[in-house]
Amino acid sequence: MKRENPISIEGPAGALEGLYFDQPEACGLALICHPNPVKGGTMLNKVVSTLQRTARDAGYATLRFNFRGVGGSAGSHDMNMGEVEDAEAALVWLRSQYPELPLTLLGFSFGGFVAAALAGRIEARGESLERLFMVAPAVSRLSNLPLAERCALTIIQPDDDEVIDPATVHAFSAELQRPHELLKVAECGHFFHGKLVELKDLVAPRLG
Repeated sequence: MKRENPISIEGPAGALEGLYFDQPEACGLALICHPNPVKGGTMLNKVVSTLQRTARDAGYATLRFNFRGVGGSAGSHDMNMGEVEDAEAALVWLRSQYPELPLTLLGFSFGGFVAAALAGRIEARGESLERLFMVAPAVSRLSNLPLAERCALTIIQPDDDEVIDPATVHAFSAELQRPHELLKVAECGHFFHGKLVELKDLVAPRLG
């Protein structure tokens, strides 16, 4: 199996480090956003790694990257729109590889907020987005932000999440005025300890 290649992307706060998997005969593009930088989140997080491998195995070219101030990425944490701008820069790079392929965004925790905010921007520009996966997402950060309405949306929420209050995610789902699915993972904490295979089994069939 080919490995991901380290890359450097020009970001709004300086260079962003990333890992890119170039899929021969790719069926789509997958951009994956990592959890809270202040709490030690990086692109090597095991949930992010699971999402990357799942997309890779489904035939996608994948890109994961470190937000500003994380690992080898320049700048300092913004913990708001700055990281969304970073994701936008990563997306521009990824789309330049295969401009014709459909795009999927996947985000875990804080990265779920970033992916959702970016999805809203993409659709507001009239551009196409195929799918959005929000895994244990920091939905409280999405207040008053325009959200994507047209892409397929899957929210995956652990029942025993000790970081993101499950009730907050359930309420967010209930208030969405658009088709989507909320998948609840029983006996599972925020970081999917012992549940990564179950996470992959939820995501894989929805990637086609």
